[in-house]
Amino acid sequence: MFDIAKRTALGAVILMLMPAAVWISGWLWVPGENPSVLRPLYWVTETVSEPWGILTTVILCGWFLWCLRFRLKPAIGLGVIIAASLLVGQYAKDFIKGEVREPRPYVAWLGTDHQMNVGEFYAQKSKLRGKQVKEILGDDVQIPHWLNKSWQNDTGYAFPSGHTMFAATWALLGIGLLWRRKHYKTVTVLMVWAVVVMGSRLMLGMHWPRDLLASVGISWILVTLACWLTERYVGPLTPPPAEKQEISERD
Repeated sequence: MFDIAKRTALGAVILMLMPAAVWISGWLWVPGENPSVLRPLYWVTETVSEPWGILTTVILCGWFLWCLRFRLKPAIGLGVIIAASLLVGQYAKDFIKGEVREPRPYVAWLGTDHQMNVGEFYAQKSKLRGKQVKEILGDDVQIPHWLNKSWQNDTGYAFPSGHTMFAATWALLGIGLLWRRKHYKTVTVLMVWAVVVMGSRLMLGMHWPRDLLASVGISWILVTLACWLTERYVGPLTPPPAEKQEISERD
């Protein structure tokens, strides 16, 4: 357990470096960034959003199972544990959002620059909130049409970040489950992807740096527990002798 916690904790610290640096620097989101920069970040954030997040989950689940070489029964057990860690994270996110009720950066900006009452905005149902965003922005040229639509569809509270929790959970699962089998390229890709997802949430006006930090912390707790359950009830995380030979040949 300690070895798993230590390994995943290191990954969590690495993921926290970017939002921590942004928070310390005092950087604040403002509208009007270059669309050529924002659009690729939007595509990255869509890999976590519905419905594409479901496809991302299926692909990553399949890849993890292939990397771990578990037989059918253990593979099903691992799939259940991964799904549970993702779902618990999202339910925890929804509960905390409802308790903290922190406005998103773009909503705070609408309140300041467009004299929108933020309290009344969040008192409405999500469909009415989206309609209000559309009406306020109208043909505002500094907000790209696709970002305007994204805001209309994502009018919930900010703290914590569900997108960050999803991406960080997968990245930390990579460290917890695949590191001992030396799938370093997979772990690196997952970590980079998670950091870019987190950066996209900042740049698109969806989250504050503290939202990302809290989400990584929650993901670390869930992943550490998931990896411990996997090792205890599903199968060893260290490769068996036959796979060690394959790993040495791969290296």
